[in-house]
Amino acid sequence: MRIVHLANHAQIIGNGTVNMMVDLACIEARMGHDVVVASSGGGFEPLLRRHGITHIPLQQSRQPWRVPSMIAGFNRLIDRFDPDIVHAHMMTGALISRFGSMRRRFALVTTVHHELQKSASLVRAGDRMVAVSEAVARTLDERGIGRERVSVVLNGAVGAPRLTCRPAARPVPLKRPSVVCVAGMYRRKGIADLLKAFALVREQTAHQREFIGEPHLYLIGDGPERESMEALAAELGLQSAVHFTGFVTDPRPYLANADVFALLSHQDPCPLVIAEAREAGCAILATRVGGIPELLDGGAAGVLVAPGDPEQAAVKLRWLLLDSQARGQYASRAREDIQRLSVERAGSEYVAIYQQTLAERESLQRREQRMHARRPRTSDGAM
Repeated sequence: MRIVHLANHAQIIGNGTVNMMVDLACIEARMGHDVVVASSGGGFEPLLRRHGITHIPLQQSRQPWRVPSMIAGFNRLIDRFDPDIVHAHMMTGALISRFGSMRRRFALVTTVHHELQKSASLVRAGDRMVAVSEAVARTLDERGIGRERVSVVLNGAVGAPRLTCRPAARPVPLKRPSVVCVAGMYRRKGIADLLKAFALVREQTAHQREFIGEPHLYLIGDGPERESMEALAAELGLQSAVHFTGFVTDPRPYLANADVFALLSHQDPCPLVIAEAREAGCAILATRVGGIPELLDGGAAGVLVAPGDPEQAAVKLRWLLLDSQARGQYASRAREDIQRLSVERAGSEYVAIYQQTLAERESLQRREQRMHARRPRTSDGAM
């Protein structure tokens, strides 16, 4: 198949939507498909080229005055590559795909990566919508988008080309016991809850330091809330025990040495980092929101807690840090059946959806042609 992926950019900034799109494009190219990525560009372009993927500059913006140039650029792209599938990963791409080429041959597939934004429902412009978790599919259903048009492909990150295409960086020595969180500094990621839970753990284990050591928390990521989170850490007296690393391209060295990986999101459709933490063999503590329970086998592969409850999180975090046997059991469970979270599995499921969508579209076109042929005509040939 000839497949075009549309995304706003291809930057290496920790954007989960872009990371997933890049991995999927690379896997599809490995499967023998002819793949094009159209975006405003970024640091992933060399990786795409190594996989034989053509990158085409295509600016995508929500600014209305840019719409005509975006549609013109999209139409040139379609004329040049004549794709079987256009796969839009963001709202802008979905809309220009639908309205840019009115007499289209291709089938349009849209992936809903974030049901958090109300505009996510606009990707219903596609012939088929794909939700990245059952949780996202339920939300779409609640918004009136029938399940008959929605498929679910759980995000995969195990064996991600964007990471495995290069050797892992050297392990990072962490102070032990260590808690690692890889997340953007956004309110919905629950960083404040993690800091409060960690402060409680340090307070509750103060008399056990000579046995377990002094716990340290590593926050891997950046974003608009970083300054306020650093201020909160100082307010909680955690300056010496919390390490803000900023964004890192490859978090595997931190995950490899983590005693516990923690993610206390308030909302999270299907975070790739959970699969990455499982691949690294981390004992995982995470909140029961969005697609996280699906990624953790309902709690069998990690400890689930309620969102927005630092006290409950502190209890479970303290338990994992103190009980080496329980921690080891969860680390082992994390590695079990992880091929379910592989990029290869996700790629195969997407290709099957492409094929199904093409078949459905062709069947619909044949029905429309038959109906048109049966319409009565006047003597002069007019309808």
